[in-house]
Amino acid sequence: MHSETRSYRTGDREVVLDLTADCADVVSGRGEGILQLFVPHATAGIAILETGAGSDDDLLAALGDLLPADDRWRHRHGSPGHGRSHVMPAIVPPHATVPVLEGRLALGTWQSICLVDVNVDNDVREVRFSFLAG
Repeated sequence: MHSETRSYRTGDREVVLDLTADCADVVSGRGEGILQLFVPHATAGIAILETGAGSDDDLLAALGDLLPADDRWRHRHGSPGHGRSHVMPAIVPPHATVPVLEGRLALGTWQSICLVDVNVDNDVREVRFSFLAG
């Protein structure tokens, strides 16, 4: 098993951050197995989706529709609507598993692995990458 943690600056806005290149780097030359990603934060998630063609913005818009940044949330510390950030990982989970074949991610043509962060109060996130050889 190989495991490492990397930090990402997400800033003060909602973001879908493409991690695919970093994932490919972690598994490069490691043979067959699976890559497990985990975000050890209560307000961030991992999604596999197409990026660059608007789907990443569509995801943020959909989360905004499902989880509005208003005062309805019981969890109230932080910026207005912060409670939505604590509900978001139930929709976009804090983990993903990707097959690795011959040291390469076995993703579909348009799939990317992304960190999803709608919490504007925390600007640094950690992602744990664990490669399990098959």
